[in-house]
Amino acid sequence: MKDDKVIQALKNEDRQIQQWLYDKYAPILLGICRRYVKVLEDAEDVLIDTFFKIFTNIHQYKGAGSFEGWMKRIAVNESLMLLRKKHNFKLTVEISNIDIATPSKALSTLQENDVMALLEKLPTGYRTIFNMYVVEGYKHREIAEELGISINTSKSQLILAKKRLRAMLADQEWGDVG
Repeated sequence: MKDDKVIQALKNEDRQIQQWLYDKYAPILLGICRRYVKVLEDAEDVLIDTFFKIFTNIHQYKGAGSFEGWMKRIAVNESLMLLRKKHNFKLTVEISNIDIATPSKALSTLQENDVMALLEKLPTGYRTIFNMYVVEGYKHREIAEELGISINTSKSQLILAKKRLRAMLADQEWGDVG
């Protein structure tokens, strides 16, 4: 089904299209929520909030960019809103001038489930910034604005997340991790 027909049906509050959209995109959007939110039940709550926002704010989608991308952005924002409620991102340590090497063959041997398991072990701040920067492609300035932290805090949290991931990879004997 074409996006423009789906969007028009959603604007008309067509319940069948809403159900179809949920069935099609819930697994994808839940995956995004899970990257940010550790507890499955909380991620499922965020997913419900995401679809509520999609359905009630469909009139705000102007066709700029993909519709799926718009929905994913809502999932990220809803996840971040939950994290902001539960965690104080300002309670972080800033560091500077640390050079971290990138693991060589470890990343090529990891499966998606392995990566998810490692990310779930990271502290919330590390995991959130790692996801926003590495997975979602946010810039440090954007992360700082979204989370109400400094750019240097965003950078340092990313460095520390990478360092912690590297240590976890080394502990699990994934081979040469840089």
